[in-house]
Amino acid sequence: MVRHAMTLTIVHLFERPALRLAVARLIHDEFWTSVPGASVERMTQRLTRAGRADRIPLCRVAVHGGQAIGVVNLVESDDDDHSDWSPWLAGLVVADRWRGRGVGSLLVRSLLDDARRMGLLRVYFGTDGPGFYTRLGAVQQQQPRPDFWFMRFDLEPVKPAGSSPAAVGRGCARRVCRRAPARPLRARAARARSTRA
Repeated sequence: MVRHAMTLTIVHLFERPALRLAVARLIHDEFWTSVPGASVERMTQRLTRAGRADRIPLCRVAVHGGQAIGVVNLVESDDDDHSDWSPWLAGLVVADRWRGRGVGSLLVRSLLDDARRMGLLRVYFGTDGPGFYTRLGAVQQQQPRPDFWFMRFDLEPVKPAGSSPAAVGRGCARRVCRRAPARPLRARAARARSTRA
């Protein structure tokens, strides 16, 4: 649980199951109202899958005064045409009256911290507003049309306390070898060699 100066708390949804319906309503009302067959009830059911902090799916919620005011999710895939991109940041929503106050940034950073702890090296997403994410460190992956971008966050693995940099690199590479491309690991190794010389 993360607390911030404006009495805002960022929690995992499973820690506050009573907020599940309100979170489902935030997501549904922002993204799903025009989708045939979508409902708040179905979204509520989908959110029950986010039951742990160390696996996907994962749901982070911003809470103020006991109310859900924002949400972001980490899911395996959010685009059938890009099933090789995984995982995805999805369903970032901040209640209207809380927008522009840093809630979305806190949610994204919290979710990315979770992804790092899981050993993930990238998180993908789609957006029509790339500026917000660029300010948080995201890079463009692809722009399929003038008003929409696929983007990603490139993450550094969390280094266990008291471990040597070389051991951390080897352990992280083994743990995420199916998801991590070799090039960034080679680049880090080359940087490490050049600083030792």
